[in-house]
Amino acid sequence: MSYQVGVLALYLAGRRLEELAFFRKLCVSGQKLGVEVLVFTPDDVDESKRQIHAITYNTASDKWTRKKVGFPPIIYDRCRYHGADNYRKISHFRRTFTKLNYVSRPLANKWRMHQILSESEKIVPHLPSTTRYKDSKELLKICKRYSTVYLKPQGGTGGRGILRLQRLQGGEAFLLQGRDPSRQIIPAHRVEATQLATRLSSLKLNDRYIVQQGIQLELKDGRVHDFRMLVQKDGTGQWQITGCAGRIGPRKSVTSNLHGGGTASPMDSLLKSRFGSSEKVAEIKETAYALGLNVVEHLDTKFDTFCEVGIDLAVDPKGHVWLLEVNPKPSREVFYRIGEKETYRKAIRRPLEFSLWLLKQRKQADKGAAAAATASVRPTFLK
Repeated sequence: MSYQVGVLALYLAGRRLEELAFFRKLCVSGQKLGVEVLVFTPDDVDESKRQIHAITYNTASDKWTRKKVGFPPIIYDRCRYHGADNYRKISHFRRTFTKLNYVSRPLANKWRMHQILSESEKIVPHLPSTTRYKDSKELLKICKRYSTVYLKPQGGTGGRGILRLQRLQGGEAFLLQGRDPSRQIIPAHRVEATQLATRLSSLKLNDRYIVQQGIQLELKDGRVHDFRMLVQKDGTGQWQITGCAGRIGPRKSVTSNLHGGGTASPMDSLLKSRFGSSEKVAEIKETAYALGLNVVEHLDTKFDTFCEVGIDLAVDPKGHVWLLEVNPKPSREVFYRIGEKETYRKAIRRPLEFSLWLLKQRKQADKGAAAAATASVRPTFLK
């Protein structure tokens, strides 16, 4: 194949790749596009030879094979940190190989992302009030303004470590529940205001957490829900809304993430069940889609090249759309879960189509530069 794209990943315990099924589908899509997809981790790098010992999936043999190659011209970063050892490895890799060309990258933690998004007048009306966690005294002041607040780790993913604090009648006690750093559910329990500092200290809260205004996310059965929107660059370098779907959390959970046991629902049917009116549903969708494009276009002015983000949205009982979170390493499983197979295939294919477009653009630019250089050199017999 004439083009190559590298996928940067990390091994979990036992040299297992977290998204191996996704990587196989990337390889299959790549072969249809004429792109060889090469999956590797920092452990697979020979620094002295600047080579990688990558794996690639071959559809003809239905097998994964390994091969030693130089670094591909485009890197699709799918690293999700699990533990200090992996964080050390990927940090070393990025410090060592600074000139690689990425189409995906870490963007910013939740607090920094909130600050960046707050710079846009189009986005601000959709942002919940958010501040950095200082201490329990400041938290109590925030809880007087909002009956529900969420405490989120700035760098957390998949619902890990998220807590919800609901003010009970009278304001002298709270209902605390959430998930621990391993995604295990912390059951709802009453915490007196005087005990809050001690309880939060036991949960290891610190200034790496943010405090966010709670949006009413409960459905009639008490389960929380939100919407995951996937926005990607296509094969012409333009931003497109690939799709948006609802996520419903399991009972007693404060998060809706699929990895935490959540279920998926088509956006239209979930909105219709809440608001009834087709006109209201269309209005909410139009607002949500416009917001998604505003977000990526604003972030495009702040960061180097990136090809996709997952945007978590909430719709309150009045139909107002809220922006909860931006994820630079989004999953696309939600579309498979709701039976939108073509959307799911498109979600897999688009990072490769964008990478292919970039590679062709650079190839044309290199040809143009070479032609210009040749034209500028006069043959000696003409002198």
